[in-house]
Amino acid sequence: MRHLIPSYVRVPAIFFIIFGLVEFFVDSGDKPAFIEYPIIMLFLALVLFILIAIEGIVGSIENVLFQSLDKEAKERYLASQKSKAPEFTKLKSLYAKLKGDDKPIEEEHEIILDHNYDGIKELDNNLPPWWVYSFYISIVFAFVYLAKYHIFDGATQQDEIEQEYAQAEIEIEEYKKTAKNLVDYNTVTLLTDAADLKAGEAIYNKHCVACHVADGGGGIGPNLTDKYWILGGDIKSVFKTISQGGRSGKGMVSWKKEGLKPVEIAQAASYVLSLQGTTPAKPKDPEGEIWQPESEEDLEIPEEAKDTDVLEVEKSVSMND
Repeated sequence: MRHLIPSYVRVPAIFFIIFGLVEFFVDSGDKPAFIEYPIIMLFLALVLFILIAIEGIVGSIENVLFQSLDKEAKERYLASQKSKAPEFTKLKSLYAKLKGDDKPIEEEHEIILDHNYDGIKELDNNLPPWWVYSFYISIVFAFVYLAKYHIFDGATQQDEIEQEYAQAEIEIEEYKKTAKNLVDYNTVTLLTDAADLKAGEAIYNKHCVACHVADGGGGIGPNLTDKYWILGGDIKSVFKTISQGGRSGKGMVSWKKEGLKPVEIAQAASYVLSLQGTTPAKPKDPEGEIWQPESEEDLEIPEEAKDTDVLEVEKSVSMND
């Protein structure tokens, strides 16, 4: 089988098969696997080295075995291999053209130049065609590159990376809309979905009733149903208070440090705001100052936990103030 396919065809074929398998089975996103994971490049280089080494070792062994044969056996072996091996005439012809007409060692005396330096002589070999063609291609590429990036102002690498950064920002913002656990003080919004309010109620009943009582009327902590707030009564302020804690030394603890996730804090804050305008059994006296909303959006309170008429009255009073 080795003699049916030349080594210069066999080795690249095996290498690219392994390369293709690596690219197929390794998940590297949009980038090639050997770029995303440099260790794969080292692996492929090692594979290529091993393939070349195997070819060399096997070839040496075959050569030793061949030399151990007598003359008649050698002739029979050569004749049998010649009958099996394909000609590959076109491939060999192309290889010969690209290789050039360099002289073999025994004929190098014909192209030695007259000058020498310290015994070092120079051969008058022609450049191999593959090198000449590569040089011409590089010249054409240089002119194309010059025209595109220096005459017609093509997009540079800096332009491309800025575009990628801009696209990444858009994708991050889109992701944040669906990734509730990434919410923070700057991005939190009032949650009105029934499932979020139900979850917020459960969090409130577990962690908040000890200080604010079940109906939000206030105990150790302030009343959550009136218009008076110590640290602000919009969703951002309530989220920040729950997350970071109340006033130093006498406010509530930081529930973020106690293990509540951002989405849970947002749910709890939204539920707390849903208590606005309700009538607790034993309301505590007002604390803080009347909170004035900066915009009508701050007045949005989930309808599921509020009486519509009460809401309209509260909004009207606040806007008139």
